[in-house]
Amino acid sequence: MKVQVRLNNYRRSAKKVRELIPVIKGLDVDQAENQLRALTKGSAPDMLKLLLSAVATAKNDFNLREEDLFVENVMIQEGKTMKRWRARAYGRANQILKRSCHILLTVAERKDSIERESIARKQVTSKVKNEKGKKSKKKVEETKKDDVKNAVKKSEK
Repeated sequence: MKVQVRLNNYRRSAKKVRELIPVIKGLDVDQAENQLRALTKGSAPDMLKLLLSAVATAKNDFNLREEDLFVENVMIQEGKTMKRWRARAYGRANQILKRSCHILLTVAERKDSIERESIARKQVTSKVKNEKGKKSKKKVEETKKDDVKNAVKKSEK
């Protein structure tokens, strides 16, 4: 499962923010968080905030575990450029470009955790099929949900 978060119209140039991509891309979420906390770049705290937002979205909306997440991709696109003028000598004017960018951060679940969960579901499904004649449908569904949770916990250990 992939979770994407966006930060639009971020008031830093895309060139400056792109320097952070190789530092965090492909790392686990906790390692990427540590890297961003240690960096002295001006956009690192905002990137950290975006990463934490992605993790919170994954946990709350999709019930993913933080330990299984990693930074899959970071895309930085140029946004709008505000044009301003500055007075110079002899009645001339120089142009000032105030650039912005859009950041798209993708956090995904590791494949090994997905495989672990699918194996646990298969085991539970076969177990439920054996017990199907003995219990009512509601009880079977409740048992199936509980067994999946327990099997995933056991496979983590």
